[in-house]
Amino acid sequence: MKFISQSIPEVILIEPNIINDNRGYFIETYKKDIINKFLGYKTEFVQDNESKSSNGVLRGLHYQLYPFTQAKLVRVVQGKVLVVAVDIRKKSKTFSKYVSQEICSEKKKQLFIPRGFAHGFVVLSKVAIFNYKVDNYYSPKFERGIAFNDKDLSIDWKIPQKLLIISDKDKKNPLLSKTKDLLE
Repeated sequence: MKFISQSIPEVILIEPNIINDNRGYFIETYKKDIINKFLGYKTEFVQDNESKSSNGVLRGLHYQLYPFTQAKLVRVVQGKVLVVAVDIRKKSKTFSKYVSQEICSEKKKQLFIPRGFAHGFVVLSKVAIFNYKVDNYYSPKFERGIAFNDKDLSIDWKIPQKLLIISDKDKKNPLLSKTKDLLE
């Protein structure tokens, strides 16, 4: 595996070693010891999640409050998505900055998003199956969101807003500047 720090260094793009032969391919998608060594701390994933979405579906920007904050290791099993991670750590030098990265099933790259980030993605292909590991359990009581179209963030979702398919819940997410529940 190759680890590439992004513009916010804690967000890591992971490129797997792909072994191709006449039968197909093989990759290791997760090795706890190697990832923990690179990160310099231990992360223990406790839950895997998967969603299937059509072109233009935007999910996010989501995060959870303490004690249910989550680090995520995201990948695309089928299709192509744009993944966005927004730093919501109030005391961080990169507070309110974000990383966006296209990941697809063909290249098999993954993105590690640490605790302290809101996360979202939009489907760029006809259909996408999106899979992610989390290091803490989901808790609806502690779930929060930030508006995907916050002008202060100016995220380019690569699809015109009028074509996006967004849940009613995500349409109600507040602007980052109006969000009271941010992380330290």
